[in-house]
Amino acid sequence: MRLFRPTITAHAHCDLPCGVYDPAQARIEAESVKAIQEKYQGNDDPIFRTRALLIKEQRADLVKHHLWVLWTDYFKPPHFEKYPELHDLFNRATKAAGGAGSKASVDPAEGQQLLDLIAEIDKIFWETKNA
Repeated sequence: MRLFRPTITAHAHCDLPCGVYDPAQARIEAESVKAIQEKYQGNDDPIFRTRALLIKEQRADLVKHHLWVLWTDYFKPPHFEKYPELHDLFNRATKAAGGAGSKASVDPAEGQQLLDLIAEIDKIFWETKNA
């Protein structure tokens, strides 16, 4: 039976090309990042703060994941031709997710910058969906 066991496991957004994409997934996680940053600022309990940092890191990683799925699976060459700023926008957004998620950043302003970048991606996304 070992001959029939898969030797490589592949992971994808979906086991089927479902075609369901929406920047809202990244936005919701980014809203969580910002909310955690705000709660962190308002609490001096070291145990709470440690827990907040861990959860914020997880949420920031989910933001990056959802952005990467859009960037690599949804958007195609014609989109990048029509919106030449799109690659740079995704690059800045994923880096902002990393920055907002880093333990060094508990500034809600960085969380807001991430949300602003996702809003720009969202605008372009819906233009491509309605085209």
